[in-house]
Amino acid sequence: MVRKRFGALSEHVECFLRRMCGALSPASRLIVVLTMLTLFTVLSLYFTVSSVCRFGQGTDDAMRIRHIEPAELQREPTATDSVKQSNDFNYDDKRETE
Repeated sequence: MVRKRFGALSEHVECFLRRMCGALSPASRLIVVLTMLTLFTVLSLYFTVSSVCRFGQGTDDAMRIRHIEPAELQREPTATDSVKQSNDFNYDDKRETE
């Protein structure tokens, strides 16, 4: 549904532009194209230069570097541990083998 509407809209815009450009003489088309090219070039240069000039200005909060802090883990009691140790591997004590 939405694709059909966008498709119809793009066809109408294309038809309108073809009609408008078809009514112009070749010299007029050249003037229009060069004017638009000049306008877009000037705008592009303006945005580039203004963004380079304003780089780094503003609040210091946005550029503050903070260290990563360790995550706070909740320690559960060993009684509620999901993995139960069935063997005791305590090698420090001296016990007799069977």
